[in-house]
Amino acid sequence: MEKIGLFFGSFNPVHIGHLILANHFAENSDLDNVWMVVTPQNPFKQNQRLLANHHRLELIYQATLDYPLLQPSDIEFQLPTPNYTCNTLVHLEEKYPTKKFVLIMGEDNLQSFPKWKNYEVILERYEIYVYPRSKKGKVIDSLLSHPRIQLIDAPRIELSSSMIRQMIQEGKNIRPLMPFESWEYLREMNFYK
Repeated sequence: MEKIGLFFGSFNPVHIGHLILANHFAENSDLDNVWMVVTPQNPFKQNQRLLANHHRLELIYQATLDYPLLQPSDIEFQLPTPNYTCNTLVHLEEKYPTKKFVLIMGEDNLQSFPKWKNYEVILERYEIYVYPRSKKGKVIDSLLSHPRIQLIDAPRIELSSSMIRQMIQEGKNIRPLMPFESWEYLREMNFYK
């Protein structure tokens, strides 16, 4: 059974940190592929100003052209918003019954995981691969020692989409922070100015 890692994000915009992590999981774990799932609306980020869904998907598409193990996914575009991971997982299972899905998340998301809708059900049915992230709080011990949660030794990336958006507004060069094709698309479309 093919094992697919689901790397969710608003990717507003996608940056090299996202690619480094997604590729790390694709190359250094038991995953066959990593799907970069563009989230239309994160329930925890209600007021975030997002580029249109199709533009963020195009940025991911451009970013993953040279990475055969990474692929963009618009699966949440067809689901009701706000998007709850538990609903997306049920939908994916129905649509792809021959695939096994694994959640990929940062340590910071693991901290807030108990606030997710139906998090106990997710934990019961899916593995979760967690990458290190600088964090201000603490992950509860019961999650860290849970048999379905694996802490993966992945590169620690301190780069954020919000930092990139701010740099663009300040007229700074963000070229080294994004995959070239995505940066070109973003520049042509004049986003975040």
